[in-house]
Amino acid sequence: MINKTVNPSWRAALAAFLLLASWILKAELSHEEALHLRQAGTVLPFEHILTFALNRYPGALLLESELERKKGIYVYKLELLTSSGIVRELKINAGNSELIKDELDD
Repeated sequence: MINKTVNPSWRAALAAFLLLASWILKAELSHEEALHLRQAGTVLPFEHILTFALNRYPGALLLESELERKKGIYVYKLELLTSSGIVRELKINAGNSELIKDELDD
């Protein structure tokens, strides 16, 4: 007969693992999480990232922005409407403002 009881310390360890795994797999961050990361100096101010993007596309308008965690790094995802009417999607490293991707948005 199999013993179906689980040691309480294993339950706690499993719960902690599942909580950590859900945090790691979560892509988009909340406003509160973004503020905490900014205050901790983990990510650059959004204004810095937006200035970088608008210098790349002068006259563009910001349509959407998100802060995500991908492959262990924080990434700002921006959608811009350029002055020529084209929508671009930019992915920018939130820690150092390095451009990761710049492509037409579909």
